Parts: sequence; C-alpha cells; structure tokens
Amino acid sequence: MRLAEEVVALCLESEGRADGEWEVSVVFASDEFIARLNKEYRGIDGPTDVLSFALLEGEGPEPFEAEGMPELLGDIVISLDTARAQAQSAGKTFREEVGFLLIHGTLHLLGYDHDTALKEAVMWERQDEILREYLSPKT
Repeated sequence: MRLAEEVVALCLESEGRADGEWEVSVVFASDEFIARLNKEYRGIDGPTDVLSFALLEGEGPEPFEAEGMPELLGDIVISLDTARAQAQSAGKTFREEVGFLLIHGTLHLLGYDHDTALKEAVMWERQDEILREYLSPKT
C-alpha cells in the first residue's frame, strides 16, 4: 500500500534516517488476528489498534548487516477494524487514522516508547509533529 510507504518514509526523514535503504513490514489485519498477537506478545486479552515488533531493540546479537542490503527495522501490525472504529468515533477519515497508526508504529521501531510519563511526552510530541506534516496539504 502506497500510504504505508509514504508514511514510513516521512517518519524516517523527520528522524534524519532517510539516507540509505530500509525495510519495514506492514500487516493490515483484523481485530481477531491482532487480538491473538496482543495476547501472545503482551499478555493482554482483546484487540488493539497497532503493534510494533522492532528488530533493533533488546538484548541479543547485533542484527546481520550486509553491504547493499536494506536496514531491517521491524514489523508493524494495524487492525483495520479498530482503525475504522477509532476514525469514526474521532471524526477522522480512515486514511488519517491509518496514517496516525503508521506513524505511531514507526516511531516504536525507531526506539520511541511511552512506558513512562517523560517518554510518552517525547513520543507524543514527535508523533504530533509528523502527523501535522502528513496532514498538511501537498504542493
């Protein structure tokens, strides 16, 4: 989907990571599918809007890098069912909501988190800045 590529590229550019090649897997899923992932990886019952699985976080060996190969950032899974419901309840378009979720997921892949008040404030600020740029009219 072109939207996913555009939004991920915008995030990387805004974070000074536009140089080089990168790869992000984006899965558009149902509530049922994302609920299974949410239970398995977070221990939380029920669906969520977006999950991110970064390849460059945590302990373990350094990721394999090869000359001329893209940097593998990780996976983003978005529930289209939840995105549709959230867009409707917030008075946004479906495209705006999916764009927001792609921004949120990509920032997680780049190391942002919201597990403390300070980290949340930083992530939300970056998310809002990128979202404003994404929603601004293109010339």
